[in-house]
Amino acid sequence: MSRRLFFGPLRLNLFPSLTPTTRFVQNQHFFPYPRPQNSSLIYSRSFGTTVTNSNTPNFTTTSTPTSTSNLTNPNISTPSNKDPPTLKDKDDKKFKLSDAFLRKFQTVEPPFGFNGLGHLVYQRTYSRIKPDGNNEKWCETVQRVVEGTYNLQKGWIEEHKLGWNAWKAQRSAQEMYNRIFYMKFLPPGRGLWGMGSPITESKGLYAALNNCAFVSTDNMKEEPSKPFVFLMDASMLGVGVGFDTKGAGQVIVKGPNPNKPPETVVISDSREGWVESVKALLDSYFHRTSIQKFDYSQIRPAGLPIKGFGGLSSGPEFLQELHQSIAKTLEKEIGQPLSVTAIVDMMNLIGRCVVSGNVRRTAEIAFGDPQSDEYVELKDYSINPHRSSYGWTSNNSVFATVGMDYERICNLVRKNGEPGFAWLSNMQSYSRMGDAPDNKDHRARGGNPCLEQTLESYELCCLVETFPNNHTSFEDFKTTLKYAYLYAKTVTLGKTHWPETNRVMLRNRRIGCSLSGVAQFITKNGINELKEWCTKGYDVIQCYDKSFSDWLAIPRSIKTTSIKPSGTVSLLAGATPGLHYPESRFYVRRVRLASNSTLIPAIQAAGYNTETSVLDENTTIVEFPIDVGENIRSADQLSMWEQLSLTAFLQRYWADNQVSCTVTFNPELEGPQLQHALQYYQYQLKSISFLPRLEKGAYPQMPYEAITEEKYRTLAENLKPLDFSINRVAVNPVPEVFCDSVSCSLDDVQASKIQ
Repeated sequence: MSRRLFFGPLRLNLFPSLTPTTRFVQNQHFFPYPRPQNSSLIYSRSFGTTVTNSNTPNFTTTSTPTSTSNLTNPNISTPSNKDPPTLKDKDDKKFKLSDAFLRKFQTVEPPFGFNGLGHLVYQRTYSRIKPDGNNEKWCETVQRVVEGTYNLQKGWIEEHKLGWNAWKAQRSAQEMYNRIFYMKFLPPGRGLWGMGSPITESKGLYAALNNCAFVSTDNMKEEPSKPFVFLMDASMLGVGVGFDTKGAGQVIVKGPNPNKPPETVVISDSREGWVESVKALLDSYFHRTSIQKFDYSQIRPAGLPIKGFGGLSSGPEFLQELHQSIAKTLEKEIGQPLSVTAIVDMMNLIGRCVVSGNVRRTAEIAFGDPQSDEYVELKDYSINPHRSSYGWTSNNSVFATVGMDYERICNLVRKNGEPGFAWLSNMQSYSRMGDAPDNKDHRARGGNPCLEQTLESYELCCLVETFPNNHTSFEDFKTTLKYAYLYAKTVTLGKTHWPETNRVMLRNRRIGCSLSGVAQFITKNGINELKEWCTKGYDVIQCYDKSFSDWLAIPRSIKTTSIKPSGTVSLLAGATPGLHYPESRFYVRRVRLASNSTLIPAIQAAGYNTETSVLDENTTIVEFPIDVGENIRSADQLSMWEQLSLTAFLQRYWADNQVSCTVTFNPELEGPQLQHALQYYQYQLKSISFLPRLEKGAYPQMPYEAITEEKYRTLAENLKPLDFSINRVAVNPVPEVFCDSVSCSLDDVQASKIQ
């Protein structure tokens, strides 16, 4: 038998008396419509699978209805002689910023931060190729993002006939443009990369604008493969995904049926084809279907460009390895209930496949029971040596309960910083921890990989980042909050291709307005001023949420504020990430680039030091000297207790979702205090993670290295402005992970953990 995964047409059986032997592989996650009954029609999903034997008559006609109801729906128009709308017609209807307004910014130097580091990050990560074959400038990226945002609003308003005011929209969009250009706020990395691009405008993949997601295995009994398939599909879009292990014991692994003829799956060269192939393999073990054989011939070889998402193809090798690894994992489980280890193993194996070849980036977090020896020992590779090659793909946390004994888990944390802690009851019961319980999130089941968002199963989250230290007054910051909020709220208007996700997101409209540069703001203005801005700013956002939700005729957001850990986005603006303090006021920040990167000539011409990586001769290390600002304290000057206090402070006064914080601690001096600290802070936090502080210079070419002021001035004095037009061949940017945090990303994790 042969099976093909494809974007396929409707097939009509013209010989109803010759009933083909066909198995319709229905998956509600991807195909929301029921299978037509008593019909000879065989539908192909958006990336469906049709299985048919070789005796099926090869006579078909084709058409492409959007659903089963189109065949009899009187509202669907029939073909006519009238010409269909052209792309130009559609473009003419889209929102556009005024040309006169845009001309003002063509010669303005963008305020990239950190001595050119922000400029490099922009060029590498967010500057897309334009139709003329050149990479975008910052003014053009901001234009694309803002026009995409307002075009999404316009489409919603006009679709629902709510009354679009073009003049007001133009004025509003120009103000949003200003605030993004001067980096008073920034969309998340994925928004800078994808908003207004063909990803959203042509393909409609609005899921790609969201940062992270969560999926629970708790209800996997009916569709055991569904959580794994969702995680892989989301991960291949770059979405970081959290998952739990509550489905352990619910499903018996049956194994493929050797008495049925094997099926050959021809895998299409697409994200959808890869995902569906994994579903077919999982279903064979969970539902005892035929043994699956895979044909990889349609997948493009390694090194060829990926047009839509950028980067180069990794070839079929990593998918082959994933199929083999999943089969090996499930073979050991045949005849038994699916185990905790198998759930985490398969999720981690999927994550490894997605990031292999440096084609895509994603992130994972696993949640488990602190009383489960099997779960908490997953990263003890002396017990689970087989996991050492892929266990790094997820941060692991436990669902802590208020009042539990933390001693055992804290002993594990002292060794390698895991697991982290998530108090699900606090996440469900509270918005800001300083307010009374409201039980808004009683449906919540977990969180995203960086744990700044409370999430229901199959829910996505959109984050946006503000920089209070880039403002001169609260009134200025108040205006920024308006447009930061509006960007995030607008993203919730875009539908995903997952029905379960749409149901949750249409109801919750959850967003996360975040703060970065907190350490710089405290250093300059003091903690009390931060409290004032947080409390007044939170109230401002609630007012905007009421007015804009009414305007859009959608529900108010269930929650609106977070503290994300940040990463490359804060580097653009020259801000410290989230609430974290820098390694030092003066330090060298090292960035890894492929040695054949077209960015390197401009970097060398500007006088930056470059050297070959000690880990990979095909990687070049670029060094940027950084000065974070006067009087700022370094991370090692903050005790574990002060870091916990700052996290609780922001959870009380700002974040109604969560505060993402990785507390660094001295293993010898502060390690024994961990369990006592958690006993105090379990009433004030929703989540927290810890990391033993490494000795400075513990391994060569560390990402951060503290330096003296004298060395900083020596390195910085001869630097020239970066000019990336030098010998530059236009290349697609490498998209950032949705969580936009080095601590959450699965990219280059192994290198960062070498000690």
